[in-house]
Amino acid sequence: MKRIVILISGRGSNMEAIVEACAAEGWPAHVAAVISNRPDAAGLKFAQARGIAAEVVDHKAYADRDSFDTALGDTIDTFAPDVVVLAGFMRILTDAFVNRFKGRLVNVHPSLLPAFTGLHTHRRAIEAGCKVAGATVHFVTAELDHGPIIAQATVPVLPADTEATLSARVLVQEHLMYPQAVRWIVEGALTVDAGGVVTHAGGVSQLISG
Repeated sequence: MKRIVILISGRGSNMEAIVEACAAEGWPAHVAAVISNRPDAAGLKFAQARGIAAEVVDHKAYADRDSFDTALGDTIDTFAPDVVVLAGFMRILTDAFVNRFKGRLVNVHPSLLPAFTGLHTHRRAIEAGCKVAGATVHFVTAELDHGPIIAQATVPVLPADTEATLSARVLVQEHLMYPQAVRWIVEGALTVDAGGVVTHAGGVSQLISG
């Protein structure tokens, strides 16, 4: 059975969606731990209530990003994860950390990458006059908000949309797409190879994104 570790910084609604889908759909996996860089992250209580190990590695306790990432990586490794899921984890990770979990580290970003990397994605999409917006699940690489794309979901940008209304509509799609993408990984339906995502459906491997 595969082991999933999820990193959060706050409420962790995508974490909740993954935990619930894993249990309801009978994945060949379980969520071994939820880890936060913030002791007050609400998602830790959700994990504890479901018998999942809830750990804190407080970034404020470390002098620099390198030492924090080393401590975080050491904590993650105690759970021997097959996949490490970033679910609202609001820290920029060092190259060393990303390389430590290369091919096992995934993230969801609230835009249709490669558009609107970084912060304030929904505001920027509205200001740019986009007719559609969405979210992207991708393997994490050293370049921020890049890396081979696993899945994308789109929603229309409505004339009356605000940053908040668009964000809420995109989040609904994240809660559907992210668990599905993690399930594909733990079931061995896809891997990252040669800089792209490779599917393994029907015994045939095929590069689907790069």
